[in-house]
Amino acid sequence: MTQLRTVQVLGGGSAGSSAHVRSLTAGLVARGVRVTVCAPAELDDAYDFRGAGARHIPVPRRGDPASVAALRAACVGADVVHAHGLHAAVRTALALGGRRVPLVVTWHTRAIDEGARGQVLRLLERRAVRAAAVVLGTSSGLVDRARERGARDARLAPLAVPAPRSGAAGPESPERPESKARAELGAVERPLVMAVGSLVPHHGYDVLLDATTTWGALDPAPLLVVAGEGRERAKLQQRIEDDELPVQLIGRRDDISDLLAVADVAVLPSRWEARSVLAQEALRLGVPLVATAVGGVPELVGEAAELVPYGNAAALSRAVLRLLADPARRHELALAGRAQAATWPTEDDTIAQVLSVYDELTQPWSFA
Repeated sequence: MTQLRTVQVLGGGSAGSSAHVRSLTAGLVARGVRVTVCAPAELDDAYDFRGAGARHIPVPRRGDPASVAALRAACVGADVVHAHGLHAAVRTALALGGRRVPLVVTWHTRAIDEGARGQVLRLLERRAVRAAAVVLGTSSGLVDRARERGARDARLAPLAVPAPRSGAAGPESPERPESKARAELGAVERPLVMAVGSLVPHHGYDVLLDATTTWGALDPAPLLVVAGEGRERAKLQQRIEDDELPVQLIGRRDDISDLLAVADVAVLPSRWEARSVLAQEALRLGVPLVATAVGGVPELVGEAAELVPYGNAAALSRAVLRLLADPARRHELALAGRAQAATWPTEDDTIAQVLSVYDELTQPWSFA
Protein backbone atom coordinates (compact mmCIF):
# COMPACT_ATOMS: atom_id res chain seq x y z
CA MET A 1 0.00 0.00 0.00
CA THR A 2 1.46 3.37 -1.03
CA GLN A 3 2.02 6.02 1.64
CA LEU A 4 -0.55 8.82 1.59
CA ARG A 5 1.05 12.18 0.82
CA THR A 6 -0.54 15.42 1.96
CA VAL A 7 0.42 19.09 1.80
CA GLN A 8 -0.83 21.39 4.55
CA VAL A 9 -0.94 25.07 3.57
CA LEU A 10 -0.97 27.95 6.04
CA GLY A 11 -1.14 31.63 5.16
CA GLY A 12 -0.75 34.16 7.94
CA GLY A 13 -1.64 31.52 10.46
CA SER A 14 -3.72 32.51 13.47
CA ALA A 15 -2.79 30.90 16.78
CA GLY A 16 -5.69 28.48 16.45
CA SER A 17 -5.01 27.39 12.86
CA SER A 18 -1.25 27.11 13.41
CA ALA A 19 -1.68 25.03 16.57
CA HIS A 20 -4.18 22.83 14.73
CA VAL A 21 -1.81 22.23 11.81
CA ARG A 22 0.98 21.33 14.22
CA SER A 23 -1.28 18.88 16.07
CA LEU A 24 -2.70 17.47 12.83
CA THR A 25 0.79 17.04 11.37
CA ALA A 26 2.03 15.07 14.37
CA GLY A 27 -1.06 12.85 14.34
CA LEU A 28 -0.93 12.18 10.60
CA VAL A 29 2.79 11.38 10.69
CA ALA A 30 2.18 8.96 13.57
CA ARG A 31 -0.39 7.21 11.36
CA GLY A 32 2.03 6.77 8.47
CA VAL A 33 1.11 9.80 6.37
CA ARG A 34 3.84 11.78 4.64
CA VAL A 35 3.22 15.47 5.45
CA THR A 36 4.62 18.63 3.90
CA VAL A 37 3.76 21.95 5.53
CA CYS A 38 3.88 25.09 3.38
CA ALA A 39 3.96 28.08 5.69
CA PRO A 40 5.95 31.25 6.33
CA ALA A 41 9.32 30.53 7.95
CA GLU A 42 8.35 32.33 11.15
CA LEU A 43 5.49 29.90 11.72
CA ASP A 44 7.84 26.93 11.59
CA ASP A 45 10.07 28.73 14.09
CA ALA A 46 7.08 29.15 16.41
CA TYR A 47 5.31 25.80 15.91
CA ASP A 48 8.14 23.47 14.83
CA PHE A 49 6.37 21.56 12.09
CA ARG A 50 9.62 19.75 11.31
CA GLY A 51 9.76 18.61 14.92
CA ALA A 52 6.35 17.03 14.37
CA GLY A 53 7.79 14.97 11.50
CA ALA A 54 6.83 17.12 8.52
CA ARG A 55 8.86 18.47 5.68
CA HIS A 56 8.60 22.26 5.88
CA ILE A 57 8.73 24.42 2.76
CA PRO A 58 8.84 28.15 3.52
CA VAL A 59 6.21 29.89 1.40
CA PRO A 60 5.59 33.58 2.11
CA ARG A 61 2.05 34.65 2.86
CA ARG A 62 2.08 36.90 -0.22
CA GLY A 63 -0.14 36.14 -3.20
CA ASP A 64 2.41 37.14 -5.83
CA PRO A 65 3.33 34.83 -8.75
CA ALA A 66 6.58 33.67 -7.10
CA SER A 67 4.75 32.58 -3.96
CA VAL A 68 2.05 30.77 -5.96
CA ALA A 69 4.74 29.08 -8.08
CA ALA A 70 6.55 27.86 -4.95
CA LEU A 71 3.29 26.46 -3.63
CA ARG A 72 2.56 24.78 -6.98
CA ALA A 73 5.94 23.05 -6.92
CA ALA A 74 5.42 21.91 -3.33
CA CYS A 75 2.12 20.24 -4.26
CA VAL A 76 3.62 18.04 -7.00
CA GLY A 77 2.95 14.42 -6.13
CA ALA A 78 0.47 15.15 -3.33
CA ASP A 79 -2.56 12.92 -2.91
CA VAL A 80 -4.49 15.56 -0.94
CA VAL A 81 -3.81 19.26 -0.40
CA HIS A 82 -5.30 20.86 2.70
CA ALA A 83 -5.46 24.65 3.02
CA HIS A 84 -6.19 26.39 6.31
CA GLY A 85 -7.89 29.76 6.15
CA LEU A 86 -9.34 31.91 3.39
CA HIS A 87 -6.19 33.40 1.88
CA ALA A 88 -4.31 30.10 2.00
CA ALA A 89 -7.24 28.46 0.24
CA VAL A 90 -7.36 31.05 -2.55
CA ARG A 91 -3.61 30.82 -3.16
CA THR A 92 -3.73 27.03 -3.12
CA ALA A 93 -6.60 26.98 -5.63
CA LEU A 94 -4.50 29.17 -7.93
CA ALA A 95 -1.45 26.94 -7.45
CA LEU A 96 -3.33 23.73 -8.21
CA GLY A 97 -4.93 25.16 -11.34
CA GLY A 98 -6.53 22.31 -13.28
CA ARG A 99 -4.73 19.49 -11.46
CA ARG A 100 -6.89 16.59 -10.39
CA VAL A 101 -5.72 16.77 -6.79
CA PRO A 102 -8.46 17.01 -4.15
CA LEU A 103 -8.37 20.22 -2.12
CA VAL A 104 -9.67 20.28 1.45
CA VAL A 105 -10.24 23.68 3.03
CA THR A 106 -10.61 24.22 6.76
CA TRP A 107 -12.39 27.47 7.53
CA HIS A 108 -11.17 28.39 11.01
CA THR A 109 -12.70 31.85 11.22
CA ARG A 110 -14.11 34.52 8.97
CA ALA A 111 -12.98 37.95 7.97
CA ILE A 112 -15.17 40.91 8.89
CA ASP A 113 -16.77 41.72 5.55
CA GLU A 114 -18.28 45.16 6.05
CA GLY A 115 -17.20 48.29 4.23
CA ALA A 116 -15.17 48.53 1.04
CA ARG A 117 -13.45 45.17 1.57
CA GLY A 118 -16.72 43.30 1.89
CA GLN A 119 -17.36 42.60 -1.78
CA VAL A 120 -13.77 41.47 -2.37
CA LEU A 121 -13.87 39.16 0.63
CA ARG A 122 -17.11 37.60 -0.51
CA LEU A 123 -15.60 36.94 -3.94
CA LEU A 124 -12.56 35.34 -2.31
CA GLU A 125 -14.79 33.19 -0.13
CA ARG A 126 -16.71 31.95 -3.17
CA ARG A 127 -13.48 31.21 -5.02
CA ALA A 128 -12.06 29.29 -2.06
CA VAL A 129 -15.04 27.10 -1.21
CA ARG A 130 -15.98 26.31 -4.83
CA ALA A 131 -12.44 25.08 -5.50
CA ALA A 132 -12.60 22.68 -2.56
CA ALA A 133 -13.75 19.08 -2.69
CA VAL A 134 -14.64 19.39 1.00
CA VAL A 135 -14.89 22.43 3.27
CA LEU A 136 -14.52 21.80 6.99
CA GLY A 137 -16.05 24.57 9.10
CA THR A 138 -15.06 24.89 12.74
CA SER A 139 -18.52 26.14 13.74
CA SER A 140 -22.05 25.66 12.46
CA GLY A 141 -22.11 29.27 11.29
CA LEU A 142 -19.05 28.75 9.11
CA VAL A 143 -20.56 25.59 7.59
CA ASP A 144 -23.70 27.57 6.72
CA ARG A 145 -21.59 30.38 5.28
CA ALA A 146 -19.60 27.95 3.11
CA ARG A 147 -22.83 26.48 1.75
CA GLU A 148 -24.17 29.96 1.01
CA ARG A 149 -20.98 30.69 -0.95
CA GLY A 150 -21.45 27.59 -3.09
CA ALA A 151 -19.45 24.82 -1.39
CA ARG A 152 -20.08 21.40 -2.92
CA ASP A 153 -19.57 19.63 0.42
CA ALA A 154 -19.37 21.51 3.72
CA ARG A 155 -19.08 19.68 7.03
CA LEU A 156 -18.82 20.61 10.68
CA ALA A 157 -15.34 19.98 12.09
CA PRO A 158 -15.17 21.31 15.68
CA LEU A 159 -11.39 21.05 15.83
CA ALA A 160 -9.48 20.41 19.03
CA VAL A 161 -6.38 22.40 19.85
CA PRO A 162 -3.70 20.96 22.12
CA ALA A 163 -4.59 20.94 25.80
CA PRO A 164 -2.70 23.42 28.00
CA ARG A 165 0.83 22.27 28.64
CA SER A 166 2.19 21.44 32.09
CA GLY A 167 0.07 20.77 35.11
CA ALA A 168 -1.27 24.28 35.41
CA ALA A 169 -4.31 24.39 37.66
CA GLY A 170 -7.01 27.00 37.53
CA PRO A 171 -7.84 29.50 40.26
CA GLU A 172 -10.51 27.30 41.79
CA SER A 173 -8.21 24.26 42.07
CA PRO A 174 -6.90 23.21 45.49
CA GLU A 175 -3.62 22.36 43.73
CA ARG A 176 -2.95 25.94 42.64
CA PRO A 177 0.57 26.94 43.75
CA GLU A 178 1.58 30.37 44.96
CA SER A 179 2.25 32.12 41.71
CA LYS A 180 5.33 34.03 40.73
CA ALA A 181 3.33 35.06 37.68
CA ARG A 182 0.89 37.13 39.75
CA ALA A 183 3.77 38.84 41.51
CA GLU A 184 5.43 39.60 38.18
CA LEU A 185 2.22 41.15 36.89
CA GLY A 186 1.58 43.14 40.06
CA ALA A 187 -1.61 41.30 41.00
CA VAL A 188 -0.71 39.71 44.34
CA GLU A 189 -3.32 41.58 46.34
CA ARG A 190 -5.75 42.57 43.61
CA PRO A 191 -8.02 40.66 41.21
CA LEU A 192 -6.43 39.58 37.95
CA VAL A 193 -8.40 39.60 34.68
CA MET A 194 -6.74 38.07 31.61
CA ALA A 195 -7.31 38.53 27.88
CA VAL A 196 -5.28 36.89 25.11
CA GLY A 197 -5.20 37.55 21.39
CA SER A 198 -3.68 39.64 18.63
CA LEU A 199 -4.19 43.37 19.02
CA VAL A 200 -6.41 43.96 16.00
CA PRO A 201 -9.71 45.86 15.78
CA HIS A 202 -12.11 42.91 15.55
CA HIS A 203 -10.86 41.48 18.86
CA GLY A 204 -12.69 44.29 20.65
CA TYR A 205 -9.96 45.63 22.89
CA ASP A 206 -11.22 49.19 22.49
CA VAL A 207 -14.49 48.07 24.07
CA LEU A 208 -12.60 46.16 26.77
CA LEU A 209 -10.65 49.31 27.67
CA ASP A 210 -13.95 51.19 27.86
CA ALA A 211 -15.12 48.54 30.34
CA THR A 212 -12.18 49.23 32.66
CA THR A 213 -12.68 52.98 32.97
CA THR A 214 -14.38 52.73 36.39
CA TRP A 215 -12.19 49.96 37.80
CA GLY A 216 -9.53 52.35 39.08
CA ALA A 217 -11.97 53.69 41.69
CA LEU A 218 -12.41 50.24 43.24
CA ASP A 219 -10.37 49.04 46.21
CA PRO A 220 -8.54 46.94 45.31
CA ALA A 221 -8.71 47.81 41.64
CA PRO A 222 -8.80 44.80 39.29
CA LEU A 223 -5.86 44.55 36.91
CA LEU A 224 -6.50 43.66 33.28
CA VAL A 225 -3.55 41.97 31.55
CA VAL A 226 -3.64 41.53 27.77
CA ALA A 227 -1.19 39.12 26.12
CA GLY A 228 -0.68 39.55 22.38
CA GLU A 229 0.82 41.73 19.69
CA GLY A 230 -0.64 43.57 16.73
CA ARG A 231 -1.03 46.79 14.83
CA GLU A 232 -3.30 48.34 17.47
CA ARG A 233 -0.73 48.15 20.27
CA ALA A 234 0.52 51.75 20.12
CA LYS A 235 -3.02 53.11 19.99
CA LEU A 236 -4.17 50.98 22.92
CA GLN A 237 -1.09 51.82 24.98
CA GLN A 238 -1.64 55.52 24.43
CA ARG A 239 -5.23 55.18 25.58
CA ILE A 240 -4.13 53.28 28.71
CA GLU A 241 -1.64 56.00 29.59
CA ASP A 242 -3.90 58.94 28.79
CA ASP A 243 -6.82 57.59 30.84
CA GLU A 244 -4.67 55.92 33.53
CA LEU A 245 -6.47 52.63 33.06
CA PRO A 246 -5.63 49.56 35.21
CA VAL A 247 -4.39 47.65 32.18
CA GLN A 248 -1.07 46.10 31.16
CA LEU A 249 -0.15 45.06 27.62
CA ILE A 250 2.50 42.35 27.99
CA GLY A 251 3.03 41.38 24.36
CA ARG A 252 3.41 37.90 22.98
CA ARG A 253 4.20 35.28 25.63
CA ASP A 254 5.19 31.62 25.61
CA ASP A 255 3.66 30.96 29.04
CA ILE A 256 0.02 31.81 28.31
CA SER A 257 -1.36 28.71 30.02
CA ASP A 258 0.58 29.49 33.19
CA LEU A 259 -0.60 33.10 33.22
CA LEU A 260 -4.18 32.19 32.44
CA ALA A 261 -4.21 29.55 35.17
CA VAL A 262 -3.64 32.17 37.87
CA ALA A 263 -6.24 34.65 36.59
CA ASP A 264 -9.46 35.18 38.52
CA VAL A 265 -11.45 35.79 35.33
CA ALA A 266 -10.69 35.47 31.61
CA VAL A 267 -12.36 37.81 29.14
CA LEU A 268 -13.02 37.46 25.40
CA PRO A 269 -14.40 40.73 23.93
CA SER A 270 -14.23 39.81 20.23
CA ARG A 271 -16.54 40.92 17.48
CA TRP A 272 -16.50 37.39 16.02
CA GLU A 273 -14.94 34.03 16.93
CA ALA A 274 -15.39 30.44 15.81
CA ARG A 275 -13.58 28.18 18.31
CA SER A 276 -11.60 30.65 20.36
CA VAL A 277 -8.30 29.27 21.69
CA LEU A 278 -8.63 31.48 24.78
CA ALA A 279 -12.11 30.16 25.52
CA GLN A 280 -10.94 26.58 25.14
CA GLU A 281 -7.94 27.04 27.42
CA ALA A 282 -9.92 28.97 30.04
CA LEU A 283 -12.63 26.31 30.32
CA ARG A 284 -10.13 23.46 30.38
CA LEU A 285 -8.24 25.18 33.20
CA GLY A 286 -11.39 26.03 35.12
CA VAL A 287 -10.92 29.78 34.76
CA PRO A 288 -14.28 31.64 34.76
CA LEU A 289 -14.89 33.23 31.37
CA VAL A 290 -16.78 36.33 30.28
CA ALA A 291 -17.21 36.35 26.49
CA THR A 292 -19.19 38.05 23.77
CA ALA A 293 -22.11 36.03 22.42
CA VAL A 294 -20.83 36.02 18.82
CA GLY A 295 -20.12 33.47 16.10
CA GLY A 296 -19.38 30.01 17.44
CA VAL A 297 -18.77 31.09 21.04
CA PRO A 298 -22.21 30.12 22.45
CA GLU A 299 -21.96 26.76 20.67
CA LEU A 300 -18.47 26.22 22.11
CA VAL A 301 -19.03 27.21 25.76
CA GLY A 302 -22.67 26.24 26.33
CA GLU A 303 -23.72 27.25 29.85
CA ALA A 304 -20.14 27.33 31.13
CA ALA A 305 -19.42 31.05 30.65
CA GLU A 306 -21.03 34.45 31.15
CA LEU A 307 -22.04 35.81 27.74
CA VAL A 308 -22.57 39.49 26.91
CA PRO A 309 -23.43 41.38 23.70
CA TYR A 310 -20.54 42.54 21.55
CA GLY A 311 -19.72 46.24 21.84
CA ASN A 312 -21.51 46.76 25.18
CA ALA A 313 -18.75 47.96 27.49
CA ALA A 314 -21.12 48.45 30.42
CA ALA A 315 -22.42 44.88 30.21
CA LEU A 316 -18.88 43.55 29.87
CA SER A 317 -17.73 45.49 32.94
CA ARG A 318 -20.73 44.42 35.01
CA ALA A 319 -20.23 40.75 34.16
CA VAL A 320 -16.54 40.82 35.12
CA LEU A 321 -17.09 42.72 38.37
CA ARG A 322 -20.04 40.52 39.31
CA LEU A 323 -17.86 37.43 38.98
CA LEU A 324 -15.00 38.97 40.92
CA ALA A 325 -17.41 39.67 43.79
CA ASP A 326 -18.94 36.17 43.76
CA PRO A 327 -16.51 33.32 44.61
CA ALA A 328 -19.36 30.78 44.61
CA ARG A 329 -20.31 31.65 41.02
CA ARG A 330 -16.65 31.49 39.96
CA HIS A 331 -16.38 28.02 41.47
CA GLU A 332 -19.59 26.98 39.70
CA LEU A 333 -18.24 28.19 36.35
CA ALA A 334 -14.87 26.49 36.97
CA LEU A 335 -16.62 23.14 37.39
CA ALA A 336 -18.96 23.78 34.45
CA GLY A 337 -16.04 24.79 32.26
CA ARG A 338 -14.14 21.58 32.84
CA ALA A 339 -17.32 19.57 32.25
CA GLN A 340 -17.99 21.43 28.98
CA ALA A 341 -14.40 20.94 27.84
CA ALA A 342 -14.79 17.19 28.38
CA THR A 343 -17.51 17.17 25.69
CA TRP A 344 -15.23 18.62 23.00
CA PRO A 345 -13.48 16.43 20.43
CA THR A 346 -10.02 15.27 21.40
CA GLU A 347 -6.98 15.72 19.18
CA ASP A 348 -7.32 12.06 18.22
CA ASP A 349 -10.96 12.64 17.22
CA THR A 350 -9.94 15.58 15.06
CA ILE A 351 -7.14 13.67 13.35
CA ALA A 352 -9.42 10.70 12.72
CA GLN A 353 -12.06 12.91 11.12
CA VAL A 354 -9.55 14.60 8.81
CA LEU A 355 -7.94 11.29 7.86
CA SER A 356 -11.36 9.82 7.03
CA VAL A 357 -11.96 12.75 4.65
CA TYR A 358 -8.57 12.15 3.00
CA ASP A 359 -9.34 8.43 2.61
CA GLU A 360 -12.72 9.23 1.10
CA LEU A 361 -11.22 11.66 -1.43
CA THR A 362 -8.40 9.37 -2.52
CA GLN A 363 -10.60 6.37 -3.32
CA PRO A 364 -10.59 5.56 -7.06
CA TRP A 365 -14.28 6.39 -7.38
CA SER A 366 -13.94 9.81 -5.79
CA PHE A 367 -13.15 11.43 -9.16
CA ALA A 368 -15.72 9.49 -11.13
